[in-house]
Amino acid sequence: MRILVSDPLSEQGLAILGQQFTVDVLTKLSEEELIEKIPDYDALVIRSGTQVTRKVIEAADKMKIIGRAGVGVDNVDVEAATEKGIIVTNAPEGNMLSAAEHTIAMMMGLARNIPQANASLKSKKWERNKFMGVEVNGKILGVIGLGRIGAEVAKRAQGLNMDILAYDPFISEEKANELGVRLMSVHEIVKEADFITVHTPLTKETRNIIDKREFEMMKSNVRIINCARGGIINEEALAQALKSGRIAGAAVDVFVNEPPFDSPMLECDNLIATPHLGASTEEAQVNVAVSVAEEIVAVLNGGVSKNAINIPSVKPEVMSVLAPYIQLAETMSKACAQLLGKNYEKIEISYQGDIAGKDTRPITVAAVKGMLQVALGSAVNYVNANSLAKSRKVEVIESKSQTSDEYASIVKIRITKGNDNQSITGTVVGNAAKIIGINDENVDLAPAGYIIVATHINKPNVIGPCCIVLGKNNINISGMQVGRVPIGEVTIMALNVDSEVPEPILKEMRAVEGIIDAKLIKL
Repeated sequence: MRILVSDPLSEQGLAILGQQFTVDVLTKLSEEELIEKIPDYDALVIRSGTQVTRKVIEAADKMKIIGRAGVGVDNVDVEAATEKGIIVTNAPEGNMLSAAEHTIAMMMGLARNIPQANASLKSKKWERNKFMGVEVNGKILGVIGLGRIGAEVAKRAQGLNMDILAYDPFISEEKANELGVRLMSVHEIVKEADFITVHTPLTKETRNIIDKREFEMMKSNVRIINCARGGIINEEALAQALKSGRIAGAAVDVFVNEPPFDSPMLECDNLIATPHLGASTEEAQVNVAVSVAEEIVAVLNGGVSKNAINIPSVKPEVMSVLAPYIQLAETMSKACAQLLGKNYEKIEISYQGDIAGKDTRPITVAAVKGMLQVALGSAVNYVNANSLAKSRKVEVIESKSQTSDEYASIVKIRITKGNDNQSITGTVVGNAAKIIGINDENVDLAPAGYIIVATHINKPNVIGPCCIVLGKNNINISGMQVGRVPIGEVTIMALNVDSEVPEPILKEMRAVEGIIDAKLIKL
């Protein structure tokens, strides 16, 4: 078998691949060159430089696995790979410690003004008084996002005798106690912390999680660090806070646009900036290369990928039946999680009709994966979804019934937290998936794009004003479903819209008389 390595890879990774297979290292290939060469290969190893587009995947007739030596797979058309039965895998833990250590290094450099003092002395200046620092001992560190890297940062900060506050809506109190941290809201953290570091994936919920309002709540001596993803902290608001002296300083390794040469943050003397170095250690580069090489060797030898971020290979005849339901279940659970909008205690997946007689385990895993991805982003895959749910004390319940009244097969997903729950029901007709129920109200919606779900009282002059709010804000409605209940009772309105709806517009909808709540789900 032949493996194409299209981006630079450490010698240790190449050695593992070369022990059993023919390895060709061909870097800096254009899309056209890659399309021309890819039909001859059984596996492809990439980093961030190669764009694996749908056209490339369609040309990959022998391809069994694509391995990304790193975490992100934004440069791979995962949907196209899944459709073709190609496994896409990454190395989610290879650079974890490097990223955590870089965060601690940035915090210490920020506390003691090390980069600025170094630059000053090298320019032949002796300015000891100018670079007065602070100790981290006894200070409060706020960690926003307590996943793998956030937890490692917290452990190291405890060794520095820091008091750790943490925000993560998907971490239980029990888990927080194990880590020795106190769970708080973002606003509580920004009010109390002396140092703040962010470690969340970049999602709709976490984008600009620290913005102008949050900076106004902070202590004037606070120092903030972002070694996670550009966009978690509003860069314009951060630049203004630095320039005005609203905060003492910041250390940033990641940016919305990279390289960030036009960023106003670079004009601030109280900013430490590094060019996305979180994973740039010799050890991390070896770790990710070795990890992805071992994954590829295992799969090409008929084994299982431990870090597959899409569905592992199954027999074509089985995939033809399960694939639409796998995607549907993942989409519906994402929608449920967005509607519930809080920590989850339980997910129930119910199968009715013909699908109940199949091996539904891949569908159930897809549902768990979709739910957790709302909180944890691309770190969740088909292999680790169940273990992540277990570690967060999320109960997974599967039930089956061979009878179904209206459709040949139905899948229903319900996610619960305390007394609150959200449910979505779906089916597949032909090869087309559709949502047929939201919280037991009958609908008929395509599970794609953006959907506004508005809970309201069934009475005149509710639906019209909501549509007017969207219309005047240039939000196009492409479909509408309204629940059928007696006048005066509570029901839902589901609106397919052609673009994302900002929170201020949703807030305006909620102000319409009769509207109880309005939430946007992104599918």
